Amino acid sequence: MSPSPQIECVAQTGSTNADLLERLGNGTPIEEGYWLRAERQSGGRGRLGRRWDSPAGNLYCSTIVNLREDDSPAHSLSLVAGLASFDCLERSLAPGSDIALKWPNDALVRGAKIAGILLERSSDSVVVGIGVNIRHAPDLQDRQTTSILRENGAYAESAEMVLSILAERFAIRLNRWRTEPLAATLDAWTDAAHPIGSSLSVGGEDERVTGTFAGLNQNGALMLRLADGAVRTIHAGDVSLMAER
Repeated sequence: MSPSPQIECVAQTGSTNADLLERLGNGTPIEEGYWLRAERQSGGRGRLGRRWDSPAGNLYCSTIVNLREDDSPAHSLSLVAGLASFDCLERSLAPGSDIALKWPNDALVRGAKIAGILLERSSDSVVVGIGVNIRHAPDLQDRQTTSILRENGAYAESAEMVLSILAERFAIRLNRWRTEPLAATLDAWTDAAHPIGSSLSVGGEDERVTGTFAGLNQNGALMLRLADGAVRTIHAGDVSLMAER
């Protein structure tokens, strides 16, 4: 059995990820199962340096994974966090909601972003930051967003309640990541993702490659099938479902 999560809540901070990275950098030990939640963030951020709007009412939280010698590659923790977010959303949204994971770090409802993940490493520890839109869906220029409140009508769980579900599911998914072959996590993530064959665009402003989702490779990298039938392995990049654009 995993220990009960220890949750600390602060009214406001710059970034929960940055706070935990600072503690680790100062040599402060942090045990797994500890979560830091902020009611507001003044410097929230996402992947590729994007600003993450942080109005009160949404969930902004971070936790720690202390890596062990026999752990799977650290980058695959993004899949663990994604699956925990997926599990949490299934419990928090209305039955039948069209939830899907998008590589490497988003959870979507009918193509609209509802949660995001940011992993940052400090020596042998990984800070896992997760944000969930509960009462607000921030306006983003490049994609649609939604929230738990928008998706299930007048009712939305509190941030505290959503985090209690998330922390429980993260502990379960982390234990499976450690005790089962990585292939089990890869299969579970693929089952929770948008369908094989979904049209994707990968890259940045200077160059983007389009293709279709061909699953994950044995290390968790994205497999993109190009128009000529070749499959390209994507280890990093900004991924968009074509329907989002």
